[in-house]
Amino acid sequence: MTEMVYGTVPVRSGDAVLPRWWRTIDKWTMSCILILFGIGLLLGLAASPPLAAKNGFAPFHYVERQIIFGFMAMITMFVVSMMQPDVVRRLAVLGFMASFVALAALPVFGTDFGKGAVRWYSLGFASLQPSEFLKPGFVVMAAWMMAASQELEGPPGKSMSFILCVMIVLMLALQPDFGQACLVLFGWGVMWFVAGAPAVLLIGLMGLVIAGGFVAYSSSEHFARRIDGYWSSEVDPTTQLGYATNAIREGGFFGVGVGEGQVKQSLPDAHTDFIIAVAAEEYGLFLVLIIILLYTAIVLRSLHRLTRERDPFIRLAGTGLACTFGIQALVNMGVAVRLLPAKGMTLPFVSYGGSSLIAGGIAVGMLLAFTRKRPQGEIGDILSRRGV
Repeated sequence: MTEMVYGTVPVRSGDAVLPRWWRTIDKWTMSCILILFGIGLLLGLAASPPLAAKNGFAPFHYVERQIIFGFMAMITMFVVSMMQPDVVRRLAVLGFMASFVALAALPVFGTDFGKGAVRWYSLGFASLQPSEFLKPGFVVMAAWMMAASQELEGPPGKSMSFILCVMIVLMLALQPDFGQACLVLFGWGVMWFVAGAPAVLLIGLMGLVIAGGFVAYSSSEHFARRIDGYWSSEVDPTTQLGYATNAIREGGFFGVGVGEGQVKQSLPDAHTDFIIAVAAEEYGLFLVLIIILLYTAIVLRSLHRLTRERDPFIRLAGTGLACTFGIQALVNMGVAVRLLPAKGMTLPFVSYGGSSLIAGGIAVGMLLAFTRKRPQGEIGDILSRRGV
């Protein structure tokens, strides 16, 4: 009866890793990720040549690098998705600790690449953004703490994860990187809600976020400039938002044609933060809707599979990863159509960026590992472990 309800897959003795992985993995989610990466390469072929020419590189310099980073990301995703949840948890904790130290050292050893925010380490041949790798590690570690707090005589995991979340948000805000700070806070808030947080505390948390926004607006010129630009009744046509808005308007339903778009000539971040504007101009609303549907399918299907999961840690970690992945895509596209203030956030698996691609591969690999079908055990065993 348990197997009929929860769709469990019996473990066959002597099963090889790959056949067992193939039977239990969510193939629909994995296919959507691969399609998104393919769309990213297609858009990169259109968006990156003007920037490559401006910087003195070969026309498809950035596309070639995206293929290399993407191949590394896909391999990482497949390898992580084959791991058992306890192995994923251990590696995530180690990765989080390394990323946390790297994030704390950014003010001393980091660089801003002329963008006004110290977010990267320059490695010479590439750059590294620690916050991208911190997000999946923090989600898994916070889920572990929250799940431990639900056990009898367990530690105060929710309070501990909240203190850790506040520390990370403050470090990100000082860069300043308010976009990543919001993602971290959102991922923690979703898991806290799923773990059974009282509504009063959630309302209080929202109040703190609003108060923090006012403080940031008053003390950060970088933050205030973006908010003022968002609230302005008119869009300066020479800004990134102006170029993106015009490109989306010109694209219409079916676009101006492959290679015929003009926004990539003037938009410096056309291949990264505003790549959806290139998609809208050259391929129209048709391709944009396909992209939105792919992200929606990944999030909803992952959440659906997690509803069958009985392990609190897996349920919390998977929910945090899925919702963080979805909200990042939503914020990126929302900025391009001016529904949200500019954030400097990539579109997962579509935008160019080594750190974003590889960290995305790690995060989705973890999500695929957590949503694999597995024997759930008898309901009596679960209740007895909780002392019911």
